[in-house]
Amino acid sequence: MKKSISLFLVMCVLATLTSCGSENKVSSVPVSTMVISPVETMPEPFRTDSEKSELTTDVITPPEKETFNIKLSFAGDVLLAAFMDETKLYNFNDFVSKNPPTYFLEKVRHVFDADDFTVVNLENVFTDRDLLPIEKDHDPAYWYKSKTSNVEILTSSGVDGVSLVNNHMDDYGAEGFEDTYNTVKGAGLYAGTADEVMYLEKEGFTVAVICTGLWSVYQANSVQIRLDAAKENSDYQIIFFHGGTEMIHEPEQWKIDACRKLVDGGADLVIGSHPHILQPMENYNGVDIIYSLGNFCFGDWYRPENRTIIYQMDLTIDRETMVVKDEVSKIIPCYVHTGETRNNYQPAVIENEDEINRVMSFMRWECDSPVAEEQSE
Repeated sequence: MKKSISLFLVMCVLATLTSCGSENKVSSVPVSTMVISPVETMPEPFRTDSEKSELTTDVITPPEKETFNIKLSFAGDVLLAAFMDETKLYNFNDFVSKNPPTYFLEKVRHVFDADDFTVVNLENVFTDRDLLPIEKDHDPAYWYKSKTSNVEILTSSGVDGVSLVNNHMDDYGAEGFEDTYNTVKGAGLYAGTADEVMYLEKEGFTVAVICTGLWSVYQANSVQIRLDAAKENSDYQIIFFHGGTEMIHEPEQWKIDACRKLVDGGADLVIGSHPHILQPMENYNGVDIIYSLGNFCFGDWYRPENRTIIYQMDLTIDRETMVVKDEVSKIIPCYVHTGETRNNYQPAVIENEDEINRVMSFMRWECDSPVAEEQSE
């Protein structure tokens, strides 16, 4: 009887096992219709290193261009002040009180915004202190200062750097210069001084702007020392000088000789200011020399000579060697002001073709020929 019971139990167990195996086979998917999941859906622990490497999706990065460009703009004398900081009807301070900072350069801002660096010659002191003007030994004499908030005229309109080397930076002594320097640097602007070279850098290429006075051919020797020193820290060197006789349209022979001497000494570009009116340019040994940019946004005179330019240099740089492969210069003729009868302190790009041609004809000058007609209109 025990044997019968034991045999019965064994048979039951076997039947159960057979039933389970049978169910598994029925539920299995035939090989011919089996859907094999892609390897990507395999759980991470079951993936081999070789499988992982095969599954890596390569991101195709477009090849880096072999060259890049640096576009530089230079404009002339920018005087953001009135004589002795006085306010009277229609003078610069009057316009400051009635307009936002963006007003003054709004008609040239599109040019400055489209370049990499814009540099101008700043002709006034920025200070909020009640400083006394220094004594001057010539007559007439002029002193220019304005409140530090006027620096927003520059920063709001695409200006990047200023030269602080000119005959008005000491109008209010060392304290006035210190306030000016701190104001422009505090506003995020580059500043070039008689001791400090302005270095402009893009993608590892450095342009040195050497701001300096230039009042005789002999002074070119001291400028050359600064130029040689800047070569050690830069790839391209520009002389931005202040000097010469005011209100003449043709550069003096000494200035021609001095500028050419600096080109012979390795300057890649020479640009001048101070005469308050345009003087033409020449290309000497493959290097542009602009003898005077003239006034730009000029806050003192009610009716300054109404022609100026923005000079641009577009450099094409070899990315691997950091060598200049091409240089393209451009002159953009501008008005100093756009007021109908007087200065409204708002320079603008000239659009009239006849007037553009007149400026361009004046600027294309050879030293052995007389200067073209004056730009006094």
